[in-house]
Amino acid sequence: QVQLEESGGGLVQAGGSLRLSCAASGRTFARYSMGWFRQAPGKEREFVAAIRRSGGSTSYADSVKGRFTLFRLIAENTVYLQMNSLKPEDTAVYYCAATSLETSMFPSEYNYWGQGTQVTVSS
Repeated sequence: QVQLEESGGGLVQAGGSLRLSCAASGRTFARYSMGWFRQAPGKEREFVAAIRRSGGSTSYADSVKGRFTLFRLIAENTVYLQMNSLKPEDTAVYYCAATSLETSMFPSEYNYWGQGTQVTVSS
């Protein structure tokens, strides 16, 4: 069983920055690739970014490419999502998730989820 706990959400003005954290239980990164998703009210959950368990390469949604950076600290069992140049359309609940696949953009292919953290960007 993998436990994930997000933190770092909040209210920020457009153009500002936030760093989300996802603390994972055990040696999660050795067995699972990690992803970040977000869900705005009335919308489907969408892919934001992912990091492969082997090698640590990353992938991003086009909407956040160049503004968001995903990285992990294996010794801390934590993945981070650094979000810069935030826009009002980035407002959503952000979820951290773990998949046994090498990588995926699809929520259905993730096995474990955190409870989510709210990010609100004001204009």
